Amino acid sequence: MEKIAFVMQLKTGCEKEYASRHDALWPDLHAALKDAGIEDYSIFLHPHTLQLFAVLWRNDAHTMDSLPKLEVMKRWWAYMADLMETNEDNSPVVTGLEQVFHLP
Repeated sequence: MEKIAFVMQLKTGCEKEYASRHDALWPDLHAALKDAGIEDYSIFLHPHTLQLFAVLWRNDAHTMDSLPKLEVMKRWWAYMADLMETNEDNSPVVTGLEQVFHLP
């Protein structure tokens, strides 16, 4: 298992809608994430900066690199694009984070 973390940026005033859309995560997207080897995935919101901190665990046989090619992923990104900073393809702007401490 591998743990990765990254940040994304939410737009001002979109906090409740972002949470609401994730509360109603599409079953086909849930299945795609699980099928890609994502075992556990959490997103946290910093209330002052509106930065989204995500951490996920993926198995050693993960296929996360194939997710951007899936139609369900493209539809989700388009659905979420009005709420957050995105790239031209509607994928969220993601900054990977380097682990500097771990307490096992």
